[in-house]
Amino acid sequence: MSFKYDVIVVGGGHAGCEAACAAARLGSQTLLISMNMNTLGQMSCNPAVGGIAKGQIVREIDALGGQMGIITDQTAIQFRMLNRSKGPAMWSPRAQTDRQQFVFEWIKTVTHTENLSIWQDTVIELLIRKNQIIGVKTALGAIFYAKSVILTVGTFLNGLMHFGQTKISGGRISEIASYGITEQLKTLGFAVDRMKTGTPARIDGRTIDFSKMTEQNGDNDFHQFSFLSNIKRTLSQRSCFITYTNKKTHDILHRDLSKSPLFNGQIQSIGPRYCPSIETKIVTFADKPSHQLFLEPEGSDSNEYYLNGFSSSLPIETQIEAIHTVAGMENAVLFRPGYAIEYDFFLPTQLLHTLETKLIKNLFFAGQINGTTGYEEAAGQGIIAGINAHLHCNGTTEFTLSRNEAYIGVLIDDLVTKGVDEPYRMFTSRAEYRLLLRQDNADARLTEKSYYCGLASKERLDLFKQKETAQKKLIDFLKKYSIKPKEINYFLENKNATPLKQSVKLSEIVLRAQINLSELIEVVPALKMQIDNILNRTEEIVESTEINLKYAGYIEREKLLADKLQRLEKIFIKGKIDYNSLKSLSTEARQKLSLINPETIGQASRIPGISPSDISVLLIMMGR
Repeated sequence: MSFKYDVIVVGGGHAGCEAACAAARLGSQTLLISMNMNTLGQMSCNPAVGGIAKGQIVREIDALGGQMGIITDQTAIQFRMLNRSKGPAMWSPRAQTDRQQFVFEWIKTVTHTENLSIWQDTVIELLIRKNQIIGVKTALGAIFYAKSVILTVGTFLNGLMHFGQTKISGGRISEIASYGITEQLKTLGFAVDRMKTGTPARIDGRTIDFSKMTEQNGDNDFHQFSFLSNIKRTLSQRSCFITYTNKKTHDILHRDLSKSPLFNGQIQSIGPRYCPSIETKIVTFADKPSHQLFLEPEGSDSNEYYLNGFSSSLPIETQIEAIHTVAGMENAVLFRPGYAIEYDFFLPTQLLHTLETKLIKNLFFAGQINGTTGYEEAAGQGIIAGINAHLHCNGTTEFTLSRNEAYIGVLIDDLVTKGVDEPYRMFTSRAEYRLLLRQDNADARLTEKSYYCGLASKERLDLFKQKETAQKKLIDFLKKYSIKPKEINYFLENKNATPLKQSVKLSEIVLRAQINLSELIEVVPALKMQIDNILNRTEEIVESTEINLKYAGYIEREKLLADKLQRLEKIFIKGKIDYNSLKSLSTEARQKLSLINPETIGQASRIPGISPSDISVLLIMMGR
């Protein structure tokens, strides 16, 4: 039995679903192969989307025409904008979601996408001819041919779960592991390694005393993930709760460290530094008397709670004993324990910026197979891989994002240029141009680019154009309208701001740190009339306008820096220099440049171990 497609996507997680939808909506006949089509978009760990820098990635996926933002808004049971006390470059949206509804919406989206078929099975072999992928073979004996194949296999390649000394094969609890692909790719010359991640216990909410905890409510304003204005939160909203570990908790954990796979040598693979297990926390931060824990609801009407901050692979009885020492969980009953999981990944320096592998043409990797962690990082890679897999089928120009265009661009460039020595997680600090890469302007950065690629819809482009026009008109009004002292001084004095002595442009009032544009609207009738003329997304436009005015100088400075550094991205060197013959380069530079084989001088400059003097040598070689 054999079938033909343009694009095959292996794996139905966050990367796979975005990749499959993108390729299909662009026009490729696409097949998504999943081991279980009832768990598409499954949240293996916490029931949340977004967070610091991750929220920006979701906004970018949405601006590109992806699905994660839409589905998150449809299934959100709490929404918060994190870091509001800091500057707008740091603002990051985050939502708790209904885990089951999230999967349901993904299944509905995938099964209603034109050009997209699903096959429930396990891929055991890649079909390769003359260093080019031509299809896959499954455990059921089916053969599927394709022009491009995307592997988004998550934690399933040789997955092994650890519950104390108990080891169970699987890619996720109660789900089997996948075998064969790693072994085949190793024989083809791919470098492979092992990583480790973990997840906490799930608690029965009926056995939790929430009165001993601090309640954390969500925001109730206009913010959402999708830029489409017709996406609304319809599920009942739920609170999260905060509690803490204590000395008694830590004593129990210390007592049984020898039983932890992380400390007794049972697990040898690389774990996440920024999302450590509770046993790692008490060792690494031995001076801290307590650690913050969050109880996150799994659904709008579910009694299941995710114990964020208590990831563990300790024996089940140790987990239960330690949890019972935490305030509010003295009588907690577990639905299931936490566990660690080891899985195979491939060194991402073996990829191009399109996420195509260097060794096998038209074979793409996306998600945790590249050494990343997180739903958002996976989905961001998935949509780029899906776009490029489609473009390869049609022999057209590749689609990539630079570091000054998107966090997704930062993510992929970090992976293919620097590689990973631990599970990669996105942070705002990884971006040099984070004031340009704000969550509020992702549509301005990416929608037009995606529309001309063919993915973002006309509806998205029209909404962006309407917003852009309204914002320009509002900024123009603020810069031209003069406000008199008698009209505004009472308001200024109430805000502890210096009153006016003469008329000034309204934009100068907006620039003051104490002044909020949304408050100014209520006291300046002419401004209120201007705002009333904005028919859609008014609050979003007001917020974005204020950011652009207040931070204009900083934004312009960052743009100039980005433009300057972008010049190095236009000096292409791939295939033009024999690095091993350049004795003026350091030994480390020769080795790393030969290994990575960078596309441009700009990429070469970001390779760890490449010095400014090495870049000078390359510039001289290129006649610069």
